[in-house]
Amino acid sequence: MLNLLIDEFMVELTDGAIKNVGPSNKTGTAKLFDVTEAEAREFGDKRVKLVFEDDEGNEVQVSLFPEQVREVAADIEALEDDSPVFE
Repeated sequence: MLNLLIDEFMVELTDGAIKNVGPSNKTGTAKLFDVTEAEAREFGDKRVKLVFEDDEGNEVQVSLFPEQVREVAADIEALEDDSPVFE
């Protein structure tokens, strides 16, 4: 299930084209639940792309620098040691 929350969002649909309406102060949050596939791969020269997909074909891609990937890996390792999720 893909959940999108977009604040201050308004678009105009004219002849099949989507056009931004109003100021460019929009913010958004994407959440993907019930992930069935996850992978990490190189993205350009300096980043790692994490790709998550559910069984409905929804996909979220996140591009991180190596130090950010290491921080996430350390967070996961800490969870493995302390969280009942990994029991």
